[in-house]
Amino acid sequence: MKRMHVHVGVTDLDRSIAFYSKLFDAEPSVTKPDYAKWMLEDPRVNFAISSGNHAATGIEHLGIQVEDGDELVEVYGRLKAADRPVLEEGATTCCYAKSEKSWIADPDGVVWEAFLTEGEATVYGDSPALSALSDTARPDACCAPQIAPAPKSACC
Repeated sequence: MKRMHVHVGVTDLDRSIAFYSKLFDAEPSVTKPDYAKWMLEDPRVNFAISSGNHAATGIEHLGIQVEDGDELVEVYGRLKAADRPVLEEGATTCCYAKSEKSWIADPDGVVWEAFLTEGEATVYGDSPALSALSDTARPDACCAPQIAPAPKSACC
């Protein structure tokens, strides 16, 4: 069963952990000096927050987390059908996890990842520029790989 993923950049991690723990009525399942994650069942979401050099403030990116390789193939097919440039990143370390993932941006630049988590990692991971995928992303945010931006359409 797939799970929605939301990653939010925060300015004060401790204050945000306290807020979201009360909002979700649950403590984070992962806590690091610059990161926290809740794996919630109701609603079914992987909700993460981070602070520091790899996080913009506000919604950083959204995603679809899958539980197995068959679901990943299915979601990758949906990315390709969305008729937007897709970056197949493959195996990577991001947000203290080892994952297989691909990235896409919607027509307005909202960045999405599709991924399968394959294990834990002891490091946050690389933080190449999301701005390579979307003009609306902070240049040094999270774990998206660098790619050439999609061509811009003519305006008005």
